[in-house]
Amino acid sequence: MKVVFIGASSLAVATAKLLLLAGHEVIIIETDKAVIDELMESLDCVFVHGNGSKPAILKETEPTSIDILFCLTKSDEANIIASLVARSLGFKRVIIRIEDPEFEHICVELGLNDTIIPTLTNARYLANIAAGRNILELSAVIRGNVRLFNFVVDEADEGPIEELDLPKQSRVIFLYRDNVFQPTDADTELKKGDEVVLVTTTGEYEKLHAKWSNGKVK
Repeated sequence: MKVVFIGASSLAVATAKLLLLAGHEVIIIETDKAVIDELMESLDCVFVHGNGSKPAILKETEPTSIDILFCLTKSDEANIIASLVARSLGFKRVIIRIEDPEFEHICVELGLNDTIIPTLTNARYLANIAAGRNILELSAVIRGNVRLFNFVVDEADEGPIEELDLPKQSRVIFLYRDNVFQPTDADTELKKGDEVVLVTTTGEYEKLHAKWSNGKVK
């Protein structure tokens, strides 16, 4: 597997080390040459000096040959821009990190479904521990080729939820309306701006992404 990281953050470096130990190929794009020089002493991977949101820099990694691109700079805005540029260049999968939860809805509307929000994830993790909940319950249930997918409802999707043209093994499980959780059933009426969450399979995930990328039906 070939993986590219934009930004040599502590998270990127730690993940890169694990991937290298597992025998995968790693490329790190970093703007700070001094950081690259320091990391070259401990990481046996390819480094690219430059701005990872620039098409010319991303093209140096041969996008169509890359399995995963991680956008992990310290800037949410830079990560969002880089992920959009990367998607236009043909990267198979783009995973983006944002620190500000307010950007989450924007990422969903842009079709950036692989979004990591460390502060929110950690907060929920700690809250679950404090409440005495089993924090491994979800990971134990969602396994194998099962995946979650979400999209924002456009005008073309408004109406009865049962009229959504979904693949055979995909089901809507709940939605957020004005950031408020709502369970769904066959009688649920979708409204523009609703964030819909589905359970699907790895194979059908790509079909859903192709249909609702950028938050609009294609």
